[in-house]
Amino acid sequence: MSTVELNPKPLRVSPFIKFCRWSLLLTGIAYGAYHQRRLKRKEDARRAEELRLKPMRDAKLAEEKRLALIVEQKMLDEWFTPSKAT
Repeated sequence: MSTVELNPKPLRVSPFIKFCRWSLLLTGIAYGAYHQRRLKRKEDARRAEELRLKPMRDAKLAEEKRLALIVEQKMLDEWFTPSKAT
C-alpha cells in the first residue's frame, strides 16, 4: 500500500459551507451569552428574595423546633413519671 491510499488528500470545503459553519457557531455563542445573562438576572432576583425572607423563615423554624421540643418533653414526662393511680 502506498501512502496516498492511507492518507488521501483532504477535500476542499466550499467557502459557502465555511461561512455557514462559522455563522452558526458565532450565532450559538451569542445566543448562549444572551441566555446566560437572562437566567443570571432571574437567579440574582431569586437569591435576593431568599436573603430578604431568610430571617423570617429562620424565626419560624426556630419556633417550630421549640414547640416540638416542648411536646417531646411532655411526652417523655408522661412515660417516665410514675402514675399515682396505683
